[in-house]
Amino acid sequence: MASYKEIVTKAIIGKGKKHFKNNYTIETENKPTTVLGCWVINHKFKGYKSGDKVGVDGSFDINIWYSYDNDSKTTVINKKIEYNDLFNVRLRENADLSGDTDIIVRSLKQPTCSGVNIQDDNTISFNIEKELGVEIVGETKVKIAVEDDEEPWDEIVDDVDEDTLKEIDEKVSEDYLK
Repeated sequence: MASYKEIVTKAIIGKGKKHFKNNYTIETENKPTTVLGCWVINHKFKGYKSGDKVGVDGSFDINIWYSYDNDSKTTVINKKIEYNDLFNVRLRENADLSGDTDIIVRSLKQPTCSGVNIQDDNTISFNIEKELGVEIVGETKVKIAVEDDEEPWDEIVDDVDEDTLKEIDEKVSEDYLK
């Protein structure tokens, strides 16, 4: 007959992902003629608990390469963009965010630049798309069946027989250790 025991362990108690598409603007010193490139670097982020939600604070650097003066000169403008996003992550079973929980944030899709447009003034507007995944790790209990019966022990048999022992006795010199 089996009895049951509970094991307390850490496991994922909530998991979710969210896609973001945000519009930003950046002012330039010169009137842009053409946008030649746009890229995102140095994406950093950290998750935390915020009441019954999960917050993510992050930042990235945007670099926009553009031409000006009728496409005769080029320059790169950069800007650090900071963000704060909140997630309403559905928790499994009777779990909650109180207590000792860890927040793990992963970038499922790195921030990318899309939809770059030159405005009427010295401004460039652009979209940043990213996808973040959040896992909440917390304590949970696992119930397991424990068998009361102990498995039988196997008998260990040496591969030495009587003939081998007799041969050893005959070949070993008693004077060897003296």
